[in-house]
Amino acid sequence: MTKFAALVDSTEPVLVDFSAEWCGPCKQLKPILEQVKSKVGEQAKIIKIDVDKNRSLADKFQIRSVPTLILFKAGKVVWRQSGVVPASTIERIIRSNH
Repeated sequence: MTKFAALVDSTEPVLVDFSAEWCGPCKQLKPILEQVKSKVGEQAKIIKIDVDKNRSLADKFQIRSVPTLILFKAGKVVWRQSGVVPASTIERIIRSNH
């Protein structure tokens, strides 16, 4: 099992932020995800994956635009959205999958 697979194969929801250094909207998403983390605390893990440094993962999950958020639960994709997403939406999705 890869390190990534081990991370997302959790009973707790794991939100993965597929992003890139050069991406303006990705930079906008950073404080939103920090706000979400402060509200959901230990109810979910939030990890960031740089698509340029992790091309095989980006290909595996068919990341065509950044940022793309994918919520995993027990290794399965339960939600996916590209673009900047409001904190309230992300928080609601995490709580509904907790």
